[in-house]
Amino acid sequence: QVHLVESGGGQVQAGNSLRLSCAASGRDFAAYSMAWFRQVPGKDREFVAGIMWGSDFTSYAASVEGRFTISRDSDKNAENAVWLQMDNVKPEDAAVYYCAADPRGAYRSSDERKLKGVYTFWGQGTQVTVSS
Repeated sequence: QVHLVESGGGQVQAGNSLRLSCAASGRDFAAYSMAWFRQVPGKDREFVAGIMWGSDFTSYAASVEGRFTISRDSDKNAENAVWLQMDNVKPEDAAVYYCAADPRGAYRSSDERKLKGVYTFWGQGTQVTVSS
């Protein structure tokens, strides 16, 4: 069973930076795609950024392109992590951010990997609040 735990959320002033972390455990993630989604009350959960674990291929929503960076790493103890570096944060970035994992990510198109429905595993979310 895959277990995802997000951390790093909090309050950030507009224009500043924040780094979210997702600790991933339970599987060999080589064929997985990992992603960050976000959701505000009353709206659908939306794709923010994704990364292919095996190739490090990344993709971003247009709203965060050039400001957010997704990356991943595994250490020698098989501790897996996915990060979302958020720079030049804007008030509209305020949301609950979720880490997600798709075990079949390596077999999907880039467009498919932006759909929340293909992601099997989800973390509990971490809140990001932006003050202006």
